[in-house]
Order: sequence, then C-alpha cells, then structure tokens
Amino acid sequence: MTASGCLSFCAAGPLMVVYPEGVWYAPKSVEDVDEIVETHLVGGALVERLIIVPRV
Repeated sequence: MTASGCLSFCAAGPLMVVYPEGVWYAPKSVEDVDEIVETHLVGGALVERLIIVPRV
C-alpha cells in the first residue's frame, strides 16, 4: 500500500485505486475497505458496488 495525496477526484472523498488494473473504489466504511482487500486484492474479483471509475 502506498499513501498518496489527491488522486484528482478530491471532492469524491476517500478513494482507493488498485494497480496495475487501475480500478477506483470509494469505500464508505472500514468494512468496505476490508471487503476490497479480501475480494479484490486477495480473491482477484471486483467489488462492483464500490467502483466509481470504470476499469480502463
């Protein structure tokens, strides 16, 4: 994990971006972050309900 400053969508609130896929997430709770880690980072599947910018 790498901390960063504004990711160009500052008004959207806290964001996570997963590289190399370039998937952008807008978690609303600690549980959402846990779900992203378990589902995407560990399991390799997207968490569709939290994606804010489609994958490129």
